[in-house]
Amino acid sequence: MTSLPEDSDSTGPVPKPDADEAEKIVCAHCGTTATGPRPTWTCSVENGTRRYFCDDCARSNLRAIEGRLDSAWW
Repeated sequence: MTSLPEDSDSTGPVPKPDADEAEKIVCAHCGTTATGPRPTWTCSVENGTRRYFCDDCARSNLRAIEGRLDSAWW
């Protein structure tokens, strides 16, 4: 069973990234960096890691994303 950060068996508070770190979102496929407010990019969790894909990369690989293939297969 997965515990939430506020559960009693938690080892402490979950650290929050600072403002600069929270704003840096990079496309996991092409390396484009998002600027400004949080983009509406595609987000995928692969092997427990959250990965973001820009609009262009998401459109180019839509069938693979819908087929739930990891980005390594694209």
